[in-house]
Amino acid sequence: MTSQRDPATSLDGCERILVLGRTGSGKTTLARELAAAVGAPHVELDSLYFAADLSTVPLSVLRERTSAAIAGDRWVTDGNKSAVRDLVWPRADTVLWLDYRVVVSWWRLAKRAVRRTSTLTAQAAGTGGRAGLPRQLLRAATGVLTALRSHAGQRREYPRMFAEPQNQHLAVVRLRSPRATRRWLGRVAGPAPRSTTTGQQPGPA
Repeated sequence: MTSQRDPATSLDGCERILVLGRTGSGKTTLARELAAAVGAPHVELDSLYFAADLSTVPLSVLRERTSAAIAGDRWVTDGNKSAVRDLVWPRADTVLWLDYRVVVSWWRLAKRAVRRTSTLTAQAAGTGGRAGLPRQLLRAATGVLTALRSHAGQRREYPRMFAEPQNQHLAVVRLRSPRATRRWLGRVAGPAPRSTTTGQQPGPA
């Protein structure tokens, strides 16, 4: 029962935690550090779907991998994939929703694109090829567009879904800025590593 848990102040009783948030919100970083803090496995849904070369697996494989990954009693997972929501949400007991301003996602996606492009450029210089750069730049542009499309959709759909009878078992914490997330993580798991939500953010958090 959600009444037995108050993840806004403590993670007591929170065994299976799902981190949601639009592309670029930092949900994977938070999930990884939270998992380390509470001593639970971290499951990144994207890693079950994407290969290193950015190819994707069939839906049946994704669902099979997801079911296996969340079969344990304790975990922290991150991802918004609707294709496996019917598997993950019933198993989860706690949701952390990173509902940041869309500019935060844009800023982080831009920094990520610059970092990855620099890495690919260095690799290309050593091999004499630049084949990976167009794909990386396309992925960066796609990420920005995805963040923009999902911003209004998540704010509209998530509250409605949390209110549905089948999701009443979920204890939900809605974190509205990186600063709020740092404060929350400090309360429930000790001082938050600066890497969780750091980076120069445009404007006040």
